[in-house]
Amino acid sequence: MLTGQTSRRAGICARDGRDWDDGPVGDQAGTATEDKAGLRAAVLAARRAFPESARADAASLLTEAVLTLPEVATARTVAVYLSFGTEPPTAELLNVLQARSVRVLVPVLRDDLDLDWAIYENRDQLSPGPHPELHPSRAAPSGSPTGMGTPDDDLLGVQTVAEADLVLVPALAVGADGTRLGRGGGSYDRALARVPAGVPVVALLYDGELLPAVPSEPHDRRVTAVVTPSGVHRLGDAG
Repeated sequence: MLTGQTSRRAGICARDGRDWDDGPVGDQAGTATEDKAGLRAAVLAARRAFPESARADAASLLTEAVLTLPEVATARTVAVYLSFGTEPPTAELLNVLQARSVRVLVPVLRDDLDLDWAIYENRDQLSPGPHPELHPSRAAPSGSPTGMGTPDDDLLGVQTVAEADLVLVPALAVGADGTRLGRGGGSYDRALARVPAGVPVVALLYDGELLPAVPSEPHDRRVTAVVTPSGVHRLGDAG
């Protein structure tokens, strides 16, 4: 199901009293950049209004749904984002993957907004990120006092993401063609450009954030699937 999602278990669904699926994004005059900014603001506002108890339910449902992916069962190395603030949570998923002896890569934001990578061991390994001012709208990840959580271990280099058998990425929304809306820094667009063709790239969203279309620009990288609390959504046109 790519549109008209009816499940609202732990879902986000209102923008000015309407469902996200009420119509295409950016169908009025304006640039893609402006359209992206408007959609970002709307999604972030909806996420901030999401009850904490429902977010906890979403974390468990997302973890269960991700673990149904056959790509997870065969992956030896998985790249996973460290959730913070109102993002779809990954703490539970990270612990499950690590307990299965999967090699888990987590991103570390560099000064130039590119992403380096480190091996995830546990939450105690994380310290506050050194550059919270690069993303002033970001809230602290669970268990970290300020900024982005950053692994204390040695960094492996920006090319390390190419070693992943599966890449799980954050997003604010995704279109039916796989177009991903991020926060605007371009960090994941650069990182995903290094992922070999054929490697699954999966975005985690809340219900209601998979849309018929999102604004796109030439540099935007697509995802191949979306996981929400209600399940897995394959995107056949992504590439």
